[in-house]
Amino acid sequence: MSDLLSRQEYQAIADQLVLTTNAHINGKFTPAKSGKTYETTNPATGEVLARIASCGSEDVDYAVKKARQAFESGVWSRLHPSARKEIMIRMVKLMKRNRHELSVLESLDSGKPIRDIATIDLPETLECFAWYAEAADKLYDQMSPATDDALGLIVREPVGVVACVLPWNFPLQMMGWKAGPALAAGNSVIVKPASETSMSALRVAELATEAGIPPGVLNVVTGPGSIVGKAIGMHPDIGAVSFTGSTEVGRRVLEYSARSNLKRVVLELGGKNPAVVLEDAEAMDAVAEQVIRAVFWNMGENCTSNSRLIVHRKHKEDLLPRLLDKLRDWKTGDPLDPQNALGAMVSQRQFDDVMGYIAKGKEEGATLITGGEALAIGKGLFIAPTIFDDVTPDMTIAREEIFGPVLTILTVGSDAEAIDLANDTCYGLQASVFCAHGKKALRAARQLRAGTVTVNCYGEGDITTPFGGYKLSGFGGRDNGFHAFDQYTEVKTIWLDLSEHELDAGLD
Repeated sequence: MSDLLSRQEYQAIADQLVLTTNAHINGKFTPAKSGKTYETTNPATGEVLARIASCGSEDVDYAVKKARQAFESGVWSRLHPSARKEIMIRMVKLMKRNRHELSVLESLDSGKPIRDIATIDLPETLECFAWYAEAADKLYDQMSPATDDALGLIVREPVGVVACVLPWNFPLQMMGWKAGPALAAGNSVIVKPASETSMSALRVAELATEAGIPPGVLNVVTGPGSIVGKAIGMHPDIGAVSFTGSTEVGRRVLEYSARSNLKRVVLELGGKNPAVVLEDAEAMDAVAEQVIRAVFWNMGENCTSNSRLIVHRKHKEDLLPRLLDKLRDWKTGDPLDPQNALGAMVSQRQFDDVMGYIAKGKEEGATLITGGEALAIGKGLFIAPTIFDDVTPDMTIAREEIFGPVLTILTVGSDAEAIDLANDTCYGLQASVFCAHGKKALRAARQLRAGTVTVNCYGEGDITTPFGGYKLSGFGGRDNGFHAFDQYTEVKTIWLDLSEHELDAGLD
């Protein structure tokens, strides 16, 4: 699955693409009812790729209506789980067959390196859909402890219509994380992709229809979050919203739920994640490799980016040159060239935000070790990977989520100081700790206030482990693992009276 093509082969695929530009509702591509469109642009070249349907509240109403009709008909919701599994597996096979096209679509739309999409994002998306498909007929209901005169059944039922609001940094993967378990549980799903990155979601919906997912069960509504996202959040017939994005927008989703039907809300939000190098850490070369990957993967446009390196002074002078050495392998350039590890910022707005943080770091007195400038690569939005040293905890770049290729280094004198500094943030999504002794590492992992903590490595777990955050990094549930089913299902108690009296005649 990780087979890479050449730059020329990827460009040939890009040249032959027939881009989908309309929303996908009730099994068909349909323009926005208003007729409005918006431009989607390749951030690596500045080229306008297509004009996408800019949907409004009336399109959301239509999608919800068709999703609800499909749900109530039982064509998917009451289909045997093993049958749902078979259809989803067919969808996975079609996605695999079209993997190069999907990878190119994602790269063109987002500026992400094709190498990452082809070897990480897409394989993990396929694994996610397949994992939940296989789980569909392996979820058992329960029976409560009871006397001989009663029986309590605890059953799981699909919520109904679920909305999945996706971010622009991992469009395919987040569609898998959210739509995978929602579909497997029997829900009808409405996907709202980010405006910057809509095309891969539209293609997946088309393949899902080809695989046999019934009309109305998987819909993609494109358009601005301020309109489509709000309409989803306020809609009285949507039972759950799963959102990945900024903390600011996540707050609005909660407000929409409170103002409408108190729909279930699951939020996966921002992070200011630490990589903590304790006094007894070993193998600085390996530590450097993990730290560089943690902060610069996906150009730092990653909610789990370890953008704060908190290092014991004992290791500081040894670690810094190793970081610079490892960074030489991270080439920035044309995202369709698999030799490049870093691509373009997703949009002009994001480019400007990151450059603003870099300027702020210089202004507040941090020492610029490398990078710190825009790269003149055609008309693309490229930023050199940047490392700041001598960062203090009160600096803006140490406290705010940058969401770009910027590493801040903070030096501490003790392990206790390192843990305290790691926890000194309003976020709590991910943390990495580097430590040679197992018990000490486990104690540190328990002390770090984050939803995922990795030891002597960087990562997010895998499809089997729940993913989400503490504090302002998350709310309401978890992606991945069996825990994800909790947010897309209702738990119902059915109580049966088995005592011998006249009312039990109907149960014979």
